[in-house]
Amino acid sequence: MIKVSEAAKKKVIELMAEDGYNPSKDFIRVGVKSGGCSGLSYDLKFDTEQHDEDKLFEDNGVKIIVDKKSFLYLIGTTLEYSGGLNGAGFVFNNPNANRTCGCGESFSL
Repeated sequence: MIKVSEAAKKKVIELMAEDGYNPSKDFIRVGVKSGGCSGLSYDLKFDTEQHDEDKLFEDNGVKIIVDKKSFLYLIGTTLEYSGGLNGAGFVFNNPNANRTCGCGESFSL
């Protein structure tokens, strides 16, 4: 399961609406790909289609789809949003990550 904080929910709904997506029926696609300074990096985008190999979650009113391969790396992760002075953006709080980079965009297991 992937959880969504209240701050992330508000920002997701705002951004989806700005980009022409419908937050009540469209998805956030979360994935993991090779790269980044720690070895793996997060991939986050909006999507309108769910594929057969995707897992679907809904938390805090936000629909999230994850491909099966990425799901293994993301179990128990919480999507958060930080709007602080150090920069605004989505943050993945991943309990499976042994090491993360300073920007929080990549990790290793």
